Amino acid sequence: MIVFENVTKIYDPEVVGLQDCSFHIQKGEFVFLVGASGSGKSTLLKLILKELEPDEGRVLVASRSLATLPHRKVPMLRRNIGCVFQDFKLLQNKTVYENVAYALEVVGEHRRSIRRKVPEILNLVGLGDKMNNLPTEISGGEQQRVSLARAYVNRPSLLLCDEPTGNLDPETSMGIMQLLVRINRNGTTILVASHDKDMVDRMRKRVFALEAGRLVRDERRGAYDEAVEEVVDAF
Repeated sequence: MIVFENVTKIYDPEVVGLQDCSFHIQKGEFVFLVGASGSGKSTLLKLILKELEPDEGRVLVASRSLATLPHRKVPMLRRNIGCVFQDFKLLQNKTVYENVAYALEVVGEHRRSIRRKVPEILNLVGLGDKMNNLPTEISGGEQQRVSLARAYVNRPSLLLCDEPTGNLDPETSMGIMQLLVRINRNGTTILVASHDKDMVDRMRKRVFALEAGRLVRDERRGAYDEAVEEVVDAF
C-alpha cells in the first residue's frame, strides 16, 4: 500500500524533513508513527498525499509511483486516502449530517446515495442520534467521530490520522482507537501519527519511530492485548 525508497526531503540546509527513509506498509496493516515534534511525521504524511515532493528517493502508494502521477490525477489519489486531524476541521455552520455529506457531494455522489451512506456511517461511529446537531452542540470526542465518519464515508483504501486523539482524554481516545481497529478489520490500511506513548503501547501494533527525519525503529508488536480486543469486540 505504501512504499518509501530512500526518501529524503530537505527544507533548507538547517531543516531536514526526512533523511534516507525506507519502509513498506502492506495492504490492511495498522501502523503507528511516533516521534517528537519536528521528527518528520508531518513531512511523511504530506509526501503520501503528494502535498510535498521528495528531493531524493521514491514514494509509491497502491503500487503507483507518485513521481510519475500526472497533476490531474492527484485529486483522485486523495479521494482514495481518508484524513483525520487533531483539530477535527469540521464546518461549524453545518450539522453533523451535512459535514459528512459534504465529503460525498464534492466528489459528485448522487443524492440518493448520500442519503443512504451518511446515516450508515454515522451509526457505525455511534452518532446516529446526533445527525442534526451542530459541531458546537457535541463533545470533542463526538466531533472527532464526525471527522472519522467524514474521512471513511468514501470507504478509502488508506486512512491517515494525524494526532487523532491529541485533544481528547484517555477514555475518549480509546473509543477513537476502537473505531480505527474496526475500520482496519474491514480491510482499510491505517497509519496513525501519535505522541500518545501509552496508547501506542496498549494497542501493540507495528510502530515506526522517527528522530530528526530518520527512521530509527520499525517494531512489529503483534496483536494488541486481550483486554483491548475484548473492548473492541464488545463495542
